[in-house]
Amino acid sequence: MRGELASKWGIAAGIPVAGGAGDNAASACGMGTVGAGHAFVSLGTSGVLFAANASYLPNPESAVHTFCHALPNTWHQMGVILSATDSLNWLSEITGKSAGDLTGELGDKLKAPTGVSFLPYLSGERTPHNDSAIRGSFTGLAHESSRAVLTQAVLEGVVFAFRDSLEALKTAGTTLTRVTAIGGGSRSRYWLKAIATALQVPVDIPADGDFGAAFGAARLGLIAATGADPIAACTAPATDATIEPDAGLGGAYADAYQRYRGLYPAIRAVTA
Repeated sequence: MRGELASKWGIAAGIPVAGGAGDNAASACGMGTVGAGHAFVSLGTSGVLFAANASYLPNPESAVHTFCHALPNTWHQMGVILSATDSLNWLSEITGKSAGDLTGELGDKLKAPTGVSFLPYLSGERTPHNDSAIRGSFTGLAHESSRAVLTQAVLEGVVFAFRDSLEALKTAGTTLTRVTAIGGGSRSRYWLKAIATALQVPVDIPADGDFGAAFGAARLGLIAATGADPIAACTAPATDATIEPDAGLGGAYADAYQRYRGLYPAIRAVTA
């Protein structure tokens, strides 16, 4: 660090200063998502489909976020949805049942979509619409639409929003062959099965541990302090399990996604 700045900020001479990162890029360093084609899906309050790239691949028309990665000569893209687990938390508050109880009612076996669709646009949407005015909706409700059916629709709505991000990444030149799941929502195996089936890629579940943004920031500090090779320092965690797409439900999910895709312009027309 330059001496005059160290003196101005009260930092002892010789203390290394590391370049930082945004939360998702730092998480990528913690997860080892640093090589071209490596990707993770984050099921947090918001949702992120993050892909590392070897070159700059912008796609502003579909609201794909494209930035420099935290590591040298590396870039990344993100599809971002604003309400991922927040959608389930909203339903939890409405029904008075915990998120775990709601997903538990679905059981372990992935079900075919019911015809009830949910748009998870509770606070607008980023990828691919970049629309702050759009709002969420249920469609296809009937007398037999139980609480479990609504929960299933909410999970599928978030999953199809990730599929929107996947398609936007493809348009920008990035094709994903697998993703690693992180975030609180990834504790639901049902949700992960739905993601694998909707995206038609395997979903890896990392072994227990903290591989998030704080760990990535610590790795960036290590690289700055020791001169360690960035790629060698940012390794991926061990994979505890892999969830494959459900071959028997691939067609049903594809059909449900097309219904989902048709709802945005219809709902937008009455919320503009």
